[in-house]
Amino acid sequence: MSQAGRALAHAFEIGALVAPEGRTFLLRAEPGTLGDVDAEQSLRPEYLRLKRAHWKVVPRLTETGYGQGLVLLTKHKEENFANIARAWDLLVPGGVLACAGANEDGAASLEKNVAKAFDGANQLFKFHSRVFWFAKGERAPPDYWRQLATLQPVGDGSWKSQPGLFSWDRVDDGSALLVQHLPSDLAGSVADFGCGWGFLARHVLAHCPGVMSIDGIDAEHRALEAAEVNVTDARAKFHWLDLVTEAAPATYDAIVCNPPFHSGRAATPSLGQQIIEAASRALKPGGRLYMVANRGLPYEPTLKANFTSFETLADNNKFKITKAVR
Repeated sequence: MSQAGRALAHAFEIGALVAPEGRTFLLRAEPGTLGDVDAEQSLRPEYLRLKRAHWKVVPRLTETGYGQGLVLLTKHKEENFANIARAWDLLVPGGVLACAGANEDGAASLEKNVAKAFDGANQLFKFHSRVFWFAKGERAPPDYWRQLATLQPVGDGSWKSQPGLFSWDRVDDGSALLVQHLPSDLAGSVADFGCGWGFLARHVLAHCPGVMSIDGIDAEHRALEAAEVNVTDARAKFHWLDLVTEAAPATYDAIVCNPPFHSGRAATPSLGQQIIEAASRALKPGGRLYMVANRGLPYEPTLKANFTSFETLADNNKFKITKAVR
């Protein structure tokens, strides 16, 4: 359990927060001792962990009428604003909304914003975190927070995204470099591993006429919500999977990939290495992987162990573009 989760559980243990007669929900849920709640968790590995622990969990809550709402805060300020606005909508009038976040993730600043928006909040400090809560009254969340809770145009306006996703409001530099080095002869069945909100998939469909189908795969359900809006080509399908533990839905002639390498705040190169291994398993013999990665990440041993050959197509001292053949 995270420090914020421990602080939230502590608030119930000492009676600062009490379970209501009605239902309770928990956004960005994690396993813990919070009792009977309806959980929302859009990150596939955490969702599966909750399912194994027999929680009632969905990737997105839509029902209303809750007497109490709980929000575990993330490091993304805009995502927290969006989650608080969504949580407020799920509550009955007078329902209590409690948020818990780590001090290092900016919980103090967020508490000040919440207190200003909703005319005050109760607070508790524990485990290098803080819990703050208030009852749903007549003061609604700011319009900006509500806007963040929905898919919205970003970049040049032809894309939609939402806070909390990787590079949610712009095309990241690594993906922009990768598309400069993708060949136009990609054909047959293609996949985008870690597709995010759909930038690479849409580029492939627009510039590679031989592509018959593309599977966009991501562990973040919220990314797929955006990708399905951004990529409307009938050749595209999207899949909510954790490629580290779950098999890809097919085998492919080519895979494009900007692999993740963070878990929370910590850099986790093993995550990218596991995605490379998954790509090797999902490629047909002779199939090609085109990948971008921060140049300092230790991926070459994994490529050497899992592919017949690989080569560097570009290196700009920040990112490296690699082509690998199965």
